Amino acid sequence: MRSILAFYEIDRAWGGPEEGGWWYDTGTFVRVIALHYDDEAAIAAMRRANRLLERLQRHRPPVDSAAYAGGRFRAFSFSGLPPARFPGRRPQYS
Repeated sequence: MRSILAFYEIDRAWGGPEEGGWWYDTGTFVRVIALHYDDEAAIAAMRRANRLLERLQRHRPPVDSAAYAGGRFRAFSFSGLPPARFPGRRPQYS
């Protein structure tokens, strides 16, 4: 099966005021990195890319920090076309 490896800029979005407030993770598509025809190769490449990104971004504030102003990226693998953003719908508090 074909897998697409893509970069996403990650962030957090305000979910609502329930129980003192809650946040959820979001991502915005940046670019396609690679195309793999083997799922295991795609997962290995995603892990390598994320290890490298962690090393390159180690001096940036984490996403859950009040000082975070964007600029952190993660690699994700998809069996179809990568979505423009995730999550597709805003999550509901339950």
